[in-house]
Parts: sequence; C-alpha cells; structure tokens
Amino acid sequence: MVLLLFGEYKGTVKANGFFWVNPFMTKKKISLRVRNFENKPLKVNDKIGNPVMIGTIVVWQVENTFKTTFDVEDYENFVHLQTDAAVRKMAGLYSYDNFDDDHSEITLRSGVEEVNHSLEKEISERLLQAGIKVIEARISNLAYASEIASAMLQRQQATAIVAARQKIVEGAVGMVEMALADLKMKDIIEFDEEKKAAMVSNLMVVLCSDRSANPVLNVGTLNQ
Repeated sequence: MVLLLFGEYKGTVKANGFFWVNPFMTKKKISLRVRNFENKPLKVNDKIGNPVMIGTIVVWQVENTFKTTFDVEDYENFVHLQTDAAVRKMAGLYSYDNFDDDHSEITLRSGVEEVNHSLEKEISERLLQAGIKVIEARISNLAYASEIASAMLQRQQATAIVAARQKIVEGAVGMVEMALADLKMKDIIEFDEEKKAAMVSNLMVVLCSDRSANPVLNVGTLNQ
C-alpha cells in the first residue's frame, strides 16, 4: 500500500497487519503478487522483412512501488505497450528460418532459448523505469502471417523434397558402385564401358524413380 500526504510520497506498507496512519493520508493499493498475461499474436517483420505472427507470455511483478506510482500513469497498460514494442524490436534481430538467410545460425524457429532470453532482456530494460521486474518472457505462438503462409509452406515442402531426393541419389550411387564391384569381383559377367554405362543408367533410373519399376523382358542381347 502506497501512502501519500497531499500528493507527496510518504512510504509503502508491505507487511500484513493493522497500522495507524495519518488520517489525511491517501492510500493507494498496488498488488505485489506475481502476475502474467498472454499477448495475442502480433504481426511483425522479421530480420529479412517477412511478416510473421508472434504471441508472447510475460510473467512480471511490481518491485518498486514509488516508480510504479509516480513514473508512469498506468503501469498495467505500460507493461502491455512495452511488451509489444519489445517484440517488434526482437523480431527484427532474427530471421524466421534460414531458408532466405543461409548465414543465420540463430532463427526464431531454431534458437528458442536464445530468442526468449533476448525478448526477456528487452522487456526487462523497458519496464525497469516503471519499477517492474520481469520474471519470465517467452514466445507462445510463432507462425508466418496468413498472406504468405501458403507460399512459405510450398517452399518448405519443395526444400524437403530436394533434400530427400539428394539422399536417394547418394544411396543409389552407393548401391550401383557396390553392384558393379560385386559383379567384377565374382567374375559373373564382363562389362565394357558401353555396357557398364547402360547398366548404371538403368539402375539409377530404377533406384531414383518415385514409381515402382515395371518388369520388361528383353529377348535380344545385351547390346540391343
């Protein structure tokens, strides 16, 4: 409880019990309990300008009742406004992912711990002037803005397909090398360069295709 005498600060009562105070004093109650709020997803731009939606959870507590009473007009509204400002600034420091920024080691998606620490530090610095301590701040919701979400999903799917194809090709090359080496070692059949190239081509087509191979009976020779 903050005590004022004709507008002048006279002290704060934080203990429980009965107290005698000057009857002319004005008493203002300020809760010292730990409080939290979940900020609705806010549309901001990341480091490379992509619009993203970021929701946050902030756990805070009034620490200095003098600053809370005299340095800001509405400390609860101040917490919300400064949180929004901190989220905007923090988002501009990181890319959503590293698809468009290959040199970015920490992103909003992958660097959760680092990003949350940066957010908590930014909010703490902003609320310090109001006598408010930030206990925890973290991202609760992260997604692309609706206007680019579909395009970004297609890009992620394409990237995943390319990566999968790369693994398939690497595996197919290894299998072809192993097959040629076994045939040569066991002296099952001799290949000239032309036959070897044809076999490699056929095996790569079968192994890398996204459809199952259809059996074809060759009634001619290997040269046909």
